[in-house]
Amino acid sequence: MSDVIVVGIGADGWAGLPEPAREAARAAEVLLGSRRQLDLLPDEVKADRVPWPSPLLAALLGLLDAHRDRRVCVLASGDPMFHGIGSTVVKLLGAERVTVLPHPSSASLACARLGWPLDGVEVISAVGRPVSLLHPVLHPDHRVLVLSADGATPAAVAALLDARGYGDSELTVLEQLGGPRERVVAGLARDHWPVADPLNVVAVHCRGTAVMATVPGLPDDVYAHDGQLTKREVRAVTLARLQPVPGQLLWDVGAGAGSIAIEWSRAHRACRAVAVEADRERASRIGANAQALGVPYLSVVEGRAPAALDGLDPPDAVFVGGGVTAPGMLEACWAALRPGGRLVVNAVTLESERLVAEWHDRMGGDLTRIAVQRAAPIGGFTGWRPLHPVTQWTVVK
Repeated sequence: MSDVIVVGIGADGWAGLPEPAREAARAAEVLLGSRRQLDLLPDEVKADRVPWPSPLLAALLGLLDAHRDRRVCVLASGDPMFHGIGSTVVKLLGAERVTVLPHPSSASLACARLGWPLDGVEVISAVGRPVSLLHPVLHPDHRVLVLSADGATPAAVAALLDARGYGDSELTVLEQLGGPRERVVAGLARDHWPVADPLNVVAVHCRGTAVMATVPGLPDDVYAHDGQLTKREVRAVTLARLQPVPGQLLWDVGAGAGSIAIEWSRAHRACRAVAVEADRERASRIGANAQALGVPYLSVVEGRAPAALDGLDPPDAVFVGGGVTAPGMLEACWAALRPGGRLVVNAVTLESERLVAEWHDRMGGDLTRIAVQRAAPIGGFTGWRPLHPVTQWTVVK
C-alpha cells in the first residue's frame, strides 16, 4: 500500500490551506473525506473524491486497502491528530507510512476567539460520544470546550449543565470557525438553545457550586444502589490501594453498584475498568450509574465469577468486593493479574476474613482493618453509628 497523506482543512477551505497541503491535494489520485470537506476543494483538484462511508471506522481499513496502489490524500477537520481521523489512520498503517499536514484545530481557534489559554482548558469530544463525558470535568470556574457532533450538541450540553446545578454557566457556541460564515452566539446554560450550525464548538465557563471531585470517595448518595455499595470512606481507602494509573485496566469483581470501577475510571479518562456482577438488576444499575457519573464506556459483564472472568483482558488491578469465598475466585484473579498488578480484597464476614488471612500467610502483602463510625440521631441527641468493619488485604504481584 502506498503512503497516505492526511491534510487538515478548516471551514476556510482551500483559501486557508498552505501550499504544501494544496500540492498534496493536487497530486492525489484519490481524496477521502466527508462530503462537506470534499466540496471545499476547487475543480483544479482532479482526484477521485470518495466520501466517507457510515459507519466509518469499521470500513476505513478496507477503504484504504481498496486504493492501495494509488496516491491517497485524506481530508481531516483542523488538526488531524487532535480528536481527528489522523490518529486512526496512523494506528492502522503505522506512523512511518503516514504524513500529516495539520491545520489549526477548532480548539485552538476557539481559544483564540475567546482569549482563553488552551493549556488551561479541558477539551471533550462529543463526536460519536455521549455528552455525559462532561460530568467529571464540571467544576466551579472551570473552562471546557466541547467538540460538537452536530447542531443539537449545544442544547444537550446546556441541559446537562442545568441538571447538574450549573445553569448559570456561560455558554458560547462558535460556528464555522475560521470560515466566511463564522458566527458566535453567547448565553447561559439555562437559556433556550436552538439547533446550531452542524460545524460548531461549545465553550463552557462553569458557574456553580456543586463539587464532584475525581479523587476517590464520592458521596454514597450519588449512586443508585440496593445496599450493596462500598461505602465512601472504605471506597477511598480501597482506591488508594488499587492506585489508578492512566491506561491501566481494573477488574471490579462482585461490583454491586459499580462504585469502585466508576471511581477508578473517573481518576483519568484513560483508565479502563470492567465491572463483573452476577445479579442482572445490579448489572443494569451499574451501567446507569456509570452514565450519570461521566464514564459511559465502563464495561459491565453480567455473570458469576470466577467463570465470568474467562476471556477478559488481563488486568493491572483487581478488586474483589463480592463473592470472595467462591471456589477458585482468588486463584483466578491472581493468575490473571499482570506482573506489578495490585490485588485488593475486602472481607466483611468471618468466612471471607479467614480466607484472606490464609492468603496473606502464603502471599504476604498488607492486612488492614478498617472501622468507620458516622454520627447519627439517637432520639433527640447524636451518637456514633458504626458501619460494618472491613478487613482489607492488598498484595502486589
